Amino acid sequence: VQLVESGGGLVQAGGSLRLSCAASGGTFSNYAMGWFRQAPGKEREFVGGISWNGVIYYADSVKGRFTISRDNAKNTAYLQMNSLKPEDTAVYYCASRVMVVVIKPKDYDYWGQGTQVTVSA
Repeated sequence: VQLVESGGGLVQAGGSLRLSCAASGGTFSNYAMGWFRQAPGKEREFVGGISWNGVIYYADSVKGRFTISRDNAKNTAYLQMNSLKPEDTAVYYCASRVMVVVIKPKDYDYWGQGTQVTVSA
């Protein structure tokens, strides 16, 4: 399975970005897709994820601002980020594992290369 993120960039506080994670190989509909982020000097943290059956989870820090979705026909997962804050600045990664979302990075089997999101004050 290969995952390729896109959609990162520089945005002002309060702005929006949509990240995409395109998957190839494997059976996308069987996978849970997780989103993580890592800021400089910090550990990689769970942002949210969507299970194979569409159940969605969010970290408290992004709940109400970020929306996760998937399109199985396009083998793509999305992270819509609204009301962005400077503290959202990080490299964002998508990851996949079979079936259900979990929050620990070590439990994911495949990772994208990451995309930088920078939110200016």
